[in-house]
Amino acid sequence: MTHMETAKMERETLDEVVGRLLGELSAGYGGVMVSIGDRLGLYKEMAGAGPLSSHEVARRTGCNERYVREWLNSQVAGGYLAYHPGSGTYELTPEQAKVLAEETSPVFLPHAWQVVASLWADQERTIEAFRTGEGVGWGEHDGRLYCGVASFYRNCYSGSLVDEWLPTLDGVVDKLEKGARVADVGCGHGHSTVIMAQNFPNSRFWGFDVHQGSIEAARRVAAEAGVADRVTFEVAGADSYPDHAYDLICFFDCLHDMGRPVTAARYAKRALAGDGTIMVVEPFAGDRLEDNVNPVGRLYYAASTALCCPHAVSEHGTHVLGAQAGERLLREVFTEAGFGRFRCAAATPFNLILEVRR
Repeated sequence: MTHMETAKMERETLDEVVGRLLGELSAGYGGVMVSIGDRLGLYKEMAGAGPLSSHEVARRTGCNERYVREWLNSQVAGGYLAYHPGSGTYELTPEQAKVLAEETSPVFLPHAWQVVASLWADQERTIEAFRTGEGVGWGEHDGRLYCGVASFYRNCYSGSLVDEWLPTLDGVVDKLEKGARVADVGCGHGHSTVIMAQNFPNSRFWGFDVHQGSIEAARRVAAEAGVADRVTFEVAGADSYPDHAYDLICFFDCLHDMGRPVTAARYAKRALAGDGTIMVVEPFAGDRLEDNVNPVGRLYYAASTALCCPHAVSEHGTHVLGAQAGERLLREVFTEAGFGRFRCAAATPFNLILEVRR
């Protein structure tokens, strides 16, 4: 290879890296615009309204037209709005509305940017953790983290938990319909607990979390949903919650955060009814790094770096699984805890749904 050919290849490689990073920078700016559009109700006012001028959007939202016009242009440039040059109008298509305007849609994403904002706000804390090797507990993060995570998972669970995931577990739906005792360990704001309670009125539910603020939010969620008479939320760890001989114990996207997952699994075994089931929902991951080289894996590795691993380290336990643990490592946790049956009941691009029994 000649010197000129080598230089050309190096330049092309450099351009590729720079181009990728510029795309990331553009996405970072764009995320702020998405959050602004959500907070001001811009997307909601455009949903189903057809083509609108910037003046019409401003009038509908009570915002300044010049700001609105520039924001609309940013959305067109990002591919989040359609633009009609002939009329100079902007339109939110039905598909875009599902992602940006419909808060109950399983693919509604604007609130997830609150997690990104919290990562920036906590950057110095994360850098210090890198240097010292110390952990950062869940409750030590910026407050936007909890709302962002809760909103992101609420929609995911609302769209899949009852209709798709629970039916993959042997005999669980039948028990829930007749009347079962259910524990939701690491329940956060309680959306998963409340969704199950709304759909299975004959069953009784308990939600547990170590974060006081999340438990308080969960109680409000249950009251607003009208299920507070059948749902109890308490501050408790994964190895100290009340033992009610549960028919179903759930770990929704939290087991990998725990510094002592085997201890949590052993405790769940003691708290489980004889023929009970443990449901574990975890971020989707293959068992090898090369299996996770994709946008979802990248998102989860980043969250794991700043959130999941630091919390596990803060517990000074036995494991730091991370959000991309994969089925093999999770199986090892439950095997060590004394369980004999472990299977992947279902999988989505974002989640593994695992069934564990004695």
